[in-house]
Amino acid sequence: MASVTNGRVLFNSIPEGFPEPGKTVVYDTSENIDLDTVPLNGGFLLKTLDLSIDPYMRGRMRAPEKKSYSPPFLLNQPIDGYGVGVVLRSELPEVKAGDHLYGFFKHVQYDVRTNLEGLSKLPNEHGLSWSVYVGAAGMPGKTAYMAWKEYSQAKKGETVFVSAGAGPVGSLVIQFAKADGLKVIGSAGSDEKVQFMKECGADVAFNYKTTNTKEVLEKEGPIDIFWDNVGGETLEAALEAANVNARFIECGMISGYNSGGAPIRNLFHVVSKSISMHGFIVSRLEPKYGKEFYETIPHKLASGELKHREHVFDGLDKVGEALLAVQKGTNKAKAVVKVADE
Repeated sequence: MASVTNGRVLFNSIPEGFPEPGKTVVYDTSENIDLDTVPLNGGFLLKTLDLSIDPYMRGRMRAPEKKSYSPPFLLNQPIDGYGVGVVLRSELPEVKAGDHLYGFFKHVQYDVRTNLEGLSKLPNEHGLSWSVYVGAAGMPGKTAYMAWKEYSQAKKGETVFVSAGAGPVGSLVIQFAKADGLKVIGSAGSDEKVQFMKECGADVAFNYKTTNTKEVLEKEGPIDIFWDNVGGETLEAALEAANVNARFIECGMISGYNSGGAPIRNLFHVVSKSISMHGFIVSRLEPKYGKEFYETIPHKLASGELKHREHVFDGLDKVGEALLAVQKGTNKAKAVVKVADE
């Protein structure tokens, strides 16, 4: 086979605010690869199929000297993130051509890997679309499932407020909470997303851009659990509406990712209301819940017991567009970049 273009998404510059397509990351086509003859050196050749675009990726667009829980993207190098791909050729005994792998992928069309570090095999016995394994059956699904199990202490009849409730994490949290017998309040940023929250079972669903969050919570609360994907003014409203001994599950604070954030003015409610706040990184929960997750969630997704949606961006060159959409909240559902078919 003649050489083919190996498209790559390179980290080009550190953004000061929102990431800019074509500036923060650039799509590069200068590299070619011969799929039949490229040396494997004992490894395997991986074709990227689907990539996940997630809010946390904004925190990796930083200078290397700034420390965080995840490594920074390196200038002029491909960015990486969760993905699914198929093995085309292999010299590694534990991997064979046709195997599908999930884990951390460079944002490139083809990649030669020397080992399975950061990757795991996907049997997909339920016949799900491979893209589901970067969403509801991947890291976002794990985030919702594992932290809800670990921190919610949910009791039938309680009330939970889920911010960003139409996203891949929030929409599953709504469904887990309803299964546990809770009253669910959900907020999102469009009427279409409000409708999806209702389809997921939310008892109260509202558009925070057109409805005052504090007023909704005053009417529908007090809340016993807050699932926080947003931070900022939404977190302040939840603190005001919290019951004594409420549990706050701090998943993310996207309202400040591109602005640097702002102080929370009523944090003393943590003291006065005996609120427990649990921050977490999902990889730290995986050893405890990983096996249980894969035994439970893919089946429920395949059967339709759990609802999920995707917003597909077609082509590796759309990564920059998808990154911006996720940070601004203009994506309509779980953001997936479809790089290629099988």
